[in-house]
Amino acid sequence: MADTALRTRAGTFKVGGGTAVRRTLLAAVWVMTLFFIVAPLVTIIALAFAKGVTGYIQNLVEPATMHAIFLTVLTALVVVPINTAFGLTAAWAVTKFRFPGRDLLVTLIDLPYSISPIVAGVALLLVYGAQGLFGPFLADHGIKIMFALPAIFLASLFVTAPFVAREVIPLMQTQGTDAEEAALSLGASGWKAFMYVTLPSVRWSVIYGAILCNARVMGEFGAVSVVSGNIRGVTNTLPLQVELLYHDYNVTGAFAAASVLTLVALLTILARFIFERRGAPVGPGRH
Repeated sequence: MADTALRTRAGTFKVGGGTAVRRTLLAAVWVMTLFFIVAPLVTIIALAFAKGVTGYIQNLVEPATMHAIFLTVLTALVVVPINTAFGLTAAWAVTKFRFPGRDLLVTLIDLPYSISPIVAGVALLLVYGAQGLFGPFLADHGIKIMFALPAIFLASLFVTAPFVAREVIPLMQTQGTDAEEAALSLGASGWKAFMYVTLPSVRWSVIYGAILCNARVMGEFGAVSVVSGNIRGVTNTLPLQVELLYHDYNVTGAFAAASVLTLVALLTILARFIFERRGAPVGPGRH
């Protein structure tokens, strides 16, 4: 369809036509990619290894940075399974059933997309903080949420809640309910229909959504910075540790820590590439 013409007031523009136009567009895209994406990544790696491999390793094994890495991984291990289960359950509910408030539920699932992480952190503080809605109750029972590990989990759960659901919902909507209804008519229970019919058909979307969720959890800064207290070696995750090191004028250490997050991003891109090569559905509505 390269010769398909699009009529406009200015005349006729052929899709893919015009060697000069193609070269100009490609050049513009490459320049923007190199300056805005590749250059920052190369800078991170270069500064991380500014003192050589030995200096890089020494910065990474520094106790506060190791604790930040541990806390970041722990947060991902807790948050990703919960939000994967939530996303899959939410997708099943809104695509396979009709009930009052269904559209509202879909809107609420998408809400974290449109709320600034900083605002989300402040909202959690107003609910679970010492002066918040549940603050006095929590204090009376000796439960500490804000400026502690539970706050990091809550903030990360909130900002990543839609990731799996938004990958799975469009695919389930496209598939409809015929397969499940056939399984039920043959005597399968609802659980078996879900496990042996629905889940296998959306597994790649679930996996991809979980990978995106993991990348966002490990890179989340705004919401976590508000609720964690950013206590060095106690409640600071890896993104917060990068900021602390940078403000301490430890540029090499900051970029060494940032290189770990860069690696996570690159692995996420690699996973996307692998899924696309396998023909797996990647992104909302692709199947």
